[in-house]
Amino acid sequence: MERLNTVLKSMTLEFFGSGKHKISPTAHLSESNSLFLDVRSKEEHETIAFSLVHHMPVLHIPICEIPERLAEIPRDKTVGIFCSSGVRSTMVYFYLRGLGYENVRIIEGGYAELAGEFKPGKLLKHLSKNDV
Repeated sequence: MERLNTVLKSMTLEFFGSGKHKISPTAHLSESNSLFLDVRSKEEHETIAFSLVHHMPVLHIPICEIPERLAEIPRDKTVGIFCSSGVRSTMVYFYLRGLGYENVRIIEGGYAELAGEFKPGKLLKHLSKNDV
């Protein structure tokens, strides 16, 4: 409980104003040693899945399974959490922060914004950058 109190106390105007809790899909994709955490339901994931083979790993753990599968979420990587609109991502963000995860961020715009990163021009630019 003390850790949750500490997390809440850290969420000041400076914290939110500086956007320390969020990251754009573009910025997250440019980070090394990172992954995406998809917290949408099994059914949502089965309907629209992101494999991101050319980018970074995607870990799918529905929000309701996070407590049981916590060991799968690495502490040594930057974890970009996403869902459809940001509500579940925010809940998982706070939960992980309360458990001591420091390198977690909410992906701005949910999966709609993330999908926009994979249009042909952006994908080609990313692939070209990785070939250098």
